[in-house]
Amino acid sequence: MASMRDIKRRKGSIQSTQQITKAMKLVSTVKLQRAKQRAEQSKAYFNCMYETVTSMLARTGGLNHPYLRAGQSGKKAVVVITSNRGLAGGYNSNIIKLITKGDFRKEDLEIYAIGKKGKDALQRGGYHIVADDPDIIEEPSYVDAMAITSQLLKSYADGEVGEIYLAYTGFKNTVVHEPTLLKLLPVEAAKDGESAQSTGSRAMMNFEPEDEEALNMIIPKYVTSLIYGGLVEAAASENGARMQAMDSATSNAEEMIDQLSLMYNRARQGSITQELTEIIAGANAIS
Repeated sequence: MASMRDIKRRKGSIQSTQQITKAMKLVSTVKLQRAKQRAEQSKAYFNCMYETVTSMLARTGGLNHPYLRAGQSGKKAVVVITSNRGLAGGYNSNIIKLITKGDFRKEDLEIYAIGKKGKDALQRGGYHIVADDPDIIEEPSYVDAMAITSQLLKSYADGEVGEIYLAYTGFKNTVVHEPTLLKLLPVEAAKDGESAQSTGSRAMMNFEPEDEEALNMIIPKYVTSLIYGGLVEAAASENGARMQAMDSATSNAEEMIDQLSLMYNRARQGSITQELTEIIAGANAIS
């Protein structure tokens, strides 16, 4: 059995750790409230933009536009949204697994990393990191999403990549976060059944003045909206995941402290019993 000094030292160490996890849980809870509000406010627009554009394209009658067909390059650009800090359970590892355990070939991927954890893990795995901007995830803004979109569309237009994907964590609620891989370009039209159901009509879509000019305006806004939605949902998911992880760590620390307190009391009782036994034995020997 460990000595009383060792047990007391270990108990003190765990109590110090518990204070840290409690503080981190409190900070994450406060951040989550603000991030959750932003995610819920943007979610309706995020979903509506996606459904509107895909259903609209399903009624265009087969347009020939660069944004609607895969490029000649076999490269795929993937915007990977993770956090800059750990201690968030499986939040970061789940996104990394979407890339490393998916159907992609490593040599075909061009990684646009948002968040240090994803960038570091994929770089160690030998993936090519094209861009790295960890500050965006701290305070996501629509302007940031526009800058990312501009860079991606330029790469797409120049033929450097043939497809563009977004890997992020979708925010369902405080305890449910879903790792998601979303294809941004080329835009895939909704299926006929989905289109008819969402629009209530199977009439063909007409563009004014021209379809190419309209799509050149609509698709960049569409991509920007999806990236911005991914950023705000990922920020909310990160804080939710960290709050849960710190809550579990605090509870585990409490259980360990209770166990160590019991061990300490037993060791103390054993020590007292031994001392009493020695005193009685000494007294008997004298008498």
